[in-house]
Amino acid sequence: MNEFFYMGGYAAFVWPSYGLAALVFIGVIWQSVADLRAQKRLVDRLETRRRDRKPEGGA
Repeated sequence: MNEFFYMGGYAAFVWPSYGLAALVFIGVIWQSVADLRAQKRLVDRLETRRRDRKPEGGA
């Protein structure tokens, strides 16, 4: 098991690379969720504005 973590002497390069990739992945997920929430808020605002401007039963 120790040999696995040592990575044949390249552990100083491999583990930070995994860490950086994980941080980027988490950042992309975080940004995607934040953008999804912002888009949902925008849709809600636009639907409310449309509902307020359009009279009921109009032709």
